[in-house]
Amino acid sequence: MSAISVGQAVLLGIVEGLTEFLPVSSTGHLKITEGLLGIKVDDKAVVGFTAVIQVGAIAAVLVYFFKDIRRLLAAWFRGLRNPAARNDRDYAFTWWVIYATIPVILVGVAAKPLIDGPLASLWVVAGSLVAGSGLMWFADRYGRHKRGEDDINLPDTMIVGSAQILALLFPGFSRSGATISTSLIRDLDRVAATRLSFFLSIPTLTGAGIYELKDAVGGGVSATPLAVGTVVSFVVAYASIAWLLKYVAAHTFDAFVAYRLVIAAVLVGLLATGALSA
Repeated sequence: MSAISVGQAVLLGIVEGLTEFLPVSSTGHLKITEGLLGIKVDDKAVVGFTAVIQVGAIAAVLVYFFKDIRRLLAAWFRGLRNPAARNDRDYAFTWWVIYATIPVILVGVAAKPLIDGPLASLWVVAGSLVAGSGLMWFADRYGRHKRGEDDINLPDTMIVGSAQILALLFPGFSRSGATISTSLIRDLDRVAATRLSFFLSIPTLTGAGIYELKDAVGGGVSATPLAVGTVVSFVVAYASIAWLLKYVAAHTFDAFVAYRLVIAAVLVGLLATGALSA
């Protein structure tokens, strides 16, 4: 019997698509939803399922930013073949994204027993939601928002890419929240910070989905729920990406900070009353 039904896959796909790129923690929301549905959040098959349906969200990024990605890859391949083309900023930026992914991969492999075990607790999610909110509030309030996308450099990309480790170790912190907040601390403007977060998500989440596929299928999740959850995630994530880029062009992140604190309070209440188990 599949560990996750088709109906549950639809709901989890919606949650994943809505929250993967909003700075509210997709992992945290998925764990809360799984808990409310009575799904064991530390089951290897469930952990694998949530990683795989992230690929749907990543596919949405690939489609939405197709022209940018095509331009970057074209510059990268030209630079690999022709040393004279390596002065192209797009060539350099593509390498920066690759370099920035290495730290999170190393930590992810080394800390996997902790990530899938003690750190998967809903109490960790609640605490991380609060901590991530504090970082986001500080970054948005005190970042100078004076640097655009053309000002991004290698140190920016490495520091922001490494910030993904916070979300990897502490579900609830939010990968997008950590990267956007760190970008703001580096004085990037909100749109540049959000776009950098999107580009960094592509290798990180795609790699995680492929790595976890064996646990999702081998652990008892059938192909149908995996496919359904991934497709739903793609559709919802595409709409979320379009909305977020328009939103950050004219608004602060205060609404996300407030929302995260409310979710954290609700989660603590559910855990304290026994409505959810950690």
